[in-house]
Amino acid sequence: MSSKVIGIIAEYNPFHNGHLYHLNKVKEMFPNSPIILVLGGNFTQRGDISILDKWTKTDLALKAGIDLIVELPFPFSCASADIFAEGAVGILNYLGVTDLVFGSESDDIEGIKQLVETELYNPDFNSLVKVYLRMGYNYPTALSKALEDITGANYNLPNDILGISYVKAIYSNNYKITPHTIKRTTDYHSKELKEISSATSIREALLNKELINIKESVPLFTYKKLEQEYLPKLDDYFLLLKYKIISIDDLTKYNLVDSGLATKLKKEILDSYSFDELITKVKSKNLTYSRLSRTLIYILCDYTKALANEFKTIKYVRLLGFSTKGKDYLNKVKKDIDIPIISKFTREKDNMLEYEYQITKIYALVFGKEKSKELIENEFKMKPIREE
Repeated sequence: MSSKVIGIIAEYNPFHNGHLYHLNKVKEMFPNSPIILVLGGNFTQRGDISILDKWTKTDLALKAGIDLIVELPFPFSCASADIFAEGAVGILNYLGVTDLVFGSESDDIEGIKQLVETELYNPDFNSLVKVYLRMGYNYPTALSKALEDITGANYNLPNDILGISYVKAIYSNNYKITPHTIKRTTDYHSKELKEISSATSIREALLNKELINIKESVPLFTYKKLEQEYLPKLDDYFLLLKYKIISIDDLTKYNLVDSGLATKLKKEILDSYSFDELITKVKSKNLTYSRLSRTLIYILCDYTKALANEFKTIKYVRLLGFSTKGKDYLNKVKKDIDIPIISKFTREKDNMLEYEYQITKIYALVFGKEKSKELIENEFKMKPIREE
């Protein structure tokens, strides 16, 4: 087995040809090396719902040729880029990963490293960020503008922003992980459907009941799953959210909710009928759409400031699936991993794991009786999926 161990971080919402392209490039770069995936679960980093549940996504990832798949817990998977990266890269470090490969619009790893060094070590950086925040910019924009002022470079597209956070997690924790980029070949926000399309365009076609239109954009094994499954959308949960906002007296107990936002939500909720409509009504210059969408999911999922404070670090690694190569690698290194490796759910092991069960129960609410029961029972019954 190669001495290199490769890490990737993804949500696969859903797994499409762009992901397959990325994975094949990784295999070209590091032939014969085990590939470990940290997989975002049932709610996503940008504050959306996963149209396929985590076990289905695990099955697809194994079919695509990934060797070991582990779960990124909700407190990290549905969070800002820095928190998302801190959790995901931390898990990869525990698992002995030597190299991290991520998609990037700029495909400029040296430029990304320079930006991270500026953010971590340049004494003028924090002062500039504060200036832009006082001017009313949201935090990601303030960061971007401060970096551009100092370095002259502007990296403000989604994969580059995540990539900066990945490299920052590596540098600030002194992980022995080498980052690499692969050129992203599509615009994240593009609605055009073609052989390699954005996940956004694929999800939009699916929501519009245009399954046949995405056939050339996803592998056949993904298409077959999308044909069979009920695909939830965020607005399926809107009445549940509406009830929470109306009935909870103090919304400021929830993560990211301050008194100003709580007042706005109470004011606008009765006359709002979708996530997008509510977000549009309460949005301001210093709050991004994604941050607000995540905040609404926190209210939906009862994710309080107290829980966010408790769940700041990774306490376990939860296995979702593995190939023979992945199992062999895990057997070789598990004695050196100093947090629990969980292959079967037991409530006593960790409060974060118990909370993950609550997240699954909420995710399952909008499915039919059989699927809902299956999703909830899978938290207890499912062992890691094996791909021979």
